[in-house]
Amino acid sequence: MNAAFPLATSTWDEAEYAAMQRVIASGQFTMGAEVRRFEEDFARFVGARYSVMVNSGSSANLLMIAALMLTRDDELRLRPGDEIIVPAVSWPTTYFPLYQYGLKLRFVDIDIETLNIDTAQVKAAITEKTRALFAVNLLGNPNEFNELKAVLSDHNIFLIEDNCESMGATFEGRQAGTFGVMGSFSTFFSHHISTMEGGVIVTDHEELYHILLSIRSHGWTRHLPQNNLICGKKSDVPFEESFRFVLPGYNLRPLELSGAIGVEQVNKLPGIISARRENGRMWQDALTNHPDLMIQREVGASSWFGFSLVIRPESALSRTELLDRLQSAGFECRPIVAGNFAEKEVVAMMDHSIFGSLKNAQHIDTHGLFIGNHHYPMDDAMKVLAEL
Repeated sequence: MNAAFPLATSTWDEAEYAAMQRVIASGQFTMGAEVRRFEEDFARFVGARYSVMVNSGSSANLLMIAALMLTRDDELRLRPGDEIIVPAVSWPTTYFPLYQYGLKLRFVDIDIETLNIDTAQVKAAITEKTRALFAVNLLGNPNEFNELKAVLSDHNIFLIEDNCESMGATFEGRQAGTFGVMGSFSTFFSHHISTMEGGVIVTDHEELYHILLSIRSHGWTRHLPQNNLICGKKSDVPFEESFRFVLPGYNLRPLELSGAIGVEQVNKLPGIISARRENGRMWQDALTNHPDLMIQREVGASSWFGFSLVIRPESALSRTELLDRLQSAGFECRPIVAGNFAEKEVVAMMDHSIFGSLKNAQHIDTHGLFIGNHHYPMDDAMKVLAEL
C-alpha cells in the first residue's frame, strides 16, 4: 500500500549516509568505537549512568530479563516460577523472555484512556509470588510513575520498563525508560530514531551493566572493564581474556554501521520529539471530545509514537467502517500494538494467569487502531481527518 499518510518515514539525511561511509572507509564493521560513542551519547540524553546497544529492542528485553536471572543482588534476582505483572496490551517480545526464562506472567488490564497498565488493577493483582512489574509505555505515553511507585513500595516488587515505543517521553521532567532498574528502547525503522535494526538498554545499576556487557557477547569477559563486578580483576594479558566465558550469553551485538547512524540520530532526537509533540497538540485539538472516538489521554509529556483511535462503547460506528474511511483517505492503519495479547494462541504455551476480565484490553483489540505520527508537520493529514 502506497499510503499518502504512512505509519513510518525515514529520519535520515546526508548525515547518516556520511556516517555509513565513515564506517565503510574504516573497514571496522563489527561493534566498535561508533557503538561506544552512541551508547555514551544516548546515556547522556536520557540521563542514565549506563547504556548498552544491542541489535533490536526485542533483544534489549531479552537481555534485561537474562541479567535479572544472573544478578547477585538478592533484591533484584529473578528465579524460575517468580511472577511478573504485565499489561495485557504490548508487543510479543515484552512477554516472550519471561516465558523463556521460566517466569510466570500475570496479565493485568489497561486503562482505557491512557492505554497503559491500570494502576488500581496492579495493586489488586499482586500476590505473594509477585516479584516485578514489567511496565510498558505505550505509543509514546509514559506511565503514571508516582502512582505505580506508591503501589510497588508497599511490597517487595521492583520495576522494569519496556520503553521501545516511547523514546523521548518524560514524566515530571524525567525520561521514560529510567524509572525502573532497567529500561529498553528500540531504534527500528518505524520508531522515533532509526539505526536500521537496533535497541538500547539503560540502567544506573553497575553490576547489571557489567552483566549486560558480558551476555551481549557470548558471556565472555572481553568487553568488561579491567575491574568489574562479574569476575573481579581481568588478566593483564589480553590473550588470556580473549575466550574466557563467565556467563551464559548470546550474540546480540549491533553493527558498527548502526552505532554510527545512531550518533547522528541522537543529535536530531530533540527536534524529532519536539515536532511529534506539536503534531500531538494538533491531534488533541482536532479530536478531543469526539462523539464516536476516544484518543489517548496524555500522561506527562508523550513522545507520540502514533495516534490511537478507539471507538466509544456507546457508538454505533464499527471498526470496519472506520478502517475503510481512513484507508480510503490515504491513512495507513495498524491495530494498537498486538491488542489483547492474553487472547493470542501462543499464551497457552506460557505459565500465566489473568487478573480480572481485561475488558479494556479486549475493547481496544476489537474497536481500536492507530495511525502514524512523524517528525515533520502533519497539517495536511489533520485537514483530511477534519473533513472525514
